[in-house]
Amino acid sequence: QLVESGGGLVQAGGSLRLVCTASGPIFSRSYAMAWFRQAPGKEREFVAAVGYIDEKTHYADSVKGRFTVAGDNTKTTLTLQMNSLKPEDTAVYYCAACIGTLRSYSDFDEYNYSGQGTQVTVSS
Repeated sequence: QLVESGGGLVQAGGSLRLVCTASGPIFSRSYAMAWFRQAPGKEREFVAAVGYIDEKTHYADSVKGRFTVAGDNTKTTLTLQMNSLKPEDTAVYYCAACIGTLRSYSDFDEYNYSGQGTQVTVSS
């Protein structure tokens, strides 16, 4: 089970920190964990990911330099520090985990588990 928290309402230029908590022994085998988001009327899009095998972080161009993703060694917590938020960052943010292997960090269909989401609203 994946549970997101930390969403809320913030003014443009502000910051929020999202936390994803993974419960269940299967997540110790995570190949990667990621954040996706979906704005009203738009398709779900990739935000950032942590690769536990390549030990690298991956970001969408739209958030590079503003967002920082981090995972812990136990693979039970994934965070997303969001700075310099913009109104276009408004969306429901979802945490996802891939057990096994994947080909593309940015493809939501490659992930086996996802949470219910947390709302982030950035006012102008």
